[in-house]
Amino acid sequence: MTAVLFDLDGTLINTVDHILASFRHATETVLGRSLSDEILMHNVGIPLKAQMFEFTDDPEIAEKLLQEYRTFNHACHDEMAKLYPGTREVLAQIQSRKIPMGIVTSKGTPMARRGVELFSLAEYFKVIVTADDVIRHKPDPYPVVHAAELLAVSPQECVFVGDSPHDIEAGRAAGSHTVAITWGVSDAERLSAAGPDFMIDDITELPALLFAGPSL
Repeated sequence: MTAVLFDLDGTLINTVDHILASFRHATETVLGRSLSDEILMHNVGIPLKAQMFEFTDDPEIAEKLLQEYRTFNHACHDEMAKLYPGTREVLAQIQSRKIPMGIVTSKGTPMARRGVELFSLAEYFKVIVTADDVIRHKPDPYPVVHAAELLAVSPQECVFVGDSPHDIEAGRAAGSHTVAITWGVSDAERLSAAGPDFMIDDITELPALLFAGPSL
């Protein structure tokens, strides 16, 4: 292991309730009906625009859903987003070992940067790869491979930490070691089905796994 890559939402920053509220607002406003939380959150981890086609086949309706989502989401982001306890301390531990870190997110650049800046996390990351930086997106391995290239390491030397099956599938396809985390958008059963190398229930477990646990 020579680098650690993280997903952002649901992994470092707790935006799960924020995302769910944004989906509820968009679907209730545009479709005029409520959908189950399972349907609303099923594809979190891929770009937002693509997620809207989970709810409609009509491109015009999908665009309306996207705009309603963004309007609501941007307006209450800073109020609803929270940093998971222990996150900054864990990042500091990894940084103290001179191990470079990166973020690989399906979020667009403005809101990804907004979250990073809101919690003063920029100092820990040498690269931030967003949906705007790549032509293929998770679960395709390309974003993970691209982040590794920017860090001048091979994907096989990276550990990718994420909270959705899309993260795990992307990391595995890139040849990286994968760590699934259960405090985000997906439960342990769904994450396990994606085949991660390791699974943890709290971010404070990560340093022991990386530095004192089973060899990566």
